[in-house]
Amino acid sequence: MIPNQSIQQFKADFFKAMAHPMRIRILEVLSDGDKNVNEIQSILGSEGSAVSQQLSVLRSKNVVTGIKEGTSVIYSLRDPLIKELLAVAKQIFDNHLVDAISLLEVIRRE
Repeated sequence: MIPNQSIQQFKADFFKAMAHPMRIRILEVLSDGDKNVNEIQSILGSEGSAVSQQLSVLRSKNVVTGIKEGTSVIYSLRDPLIKELLAVAKQIFDNHLVDAISLLEVIRRE
């Protein structure tokens, strides 16, 4: 595989791993600090099996890591830049929202 294709494939796989609302929310929760499944489940108000399933996807794609502590596994972001990536995604969303609101205001005036 050509080096650029390898990077592009990595990016595609990385974004696929993040392409689920619960996985994004889990990453947002982990952006605030390391947590075990029960803590994540409690914050999300979701079933443990659903959280575990999404954590498994994130682990398999090396987006999060898990370290066993006693009977629990403590999850963390594999790379702290993920927190910044999520912040940039929110800024992009906010920019789109501002554009949509501006367009609605123009339509209302017409």
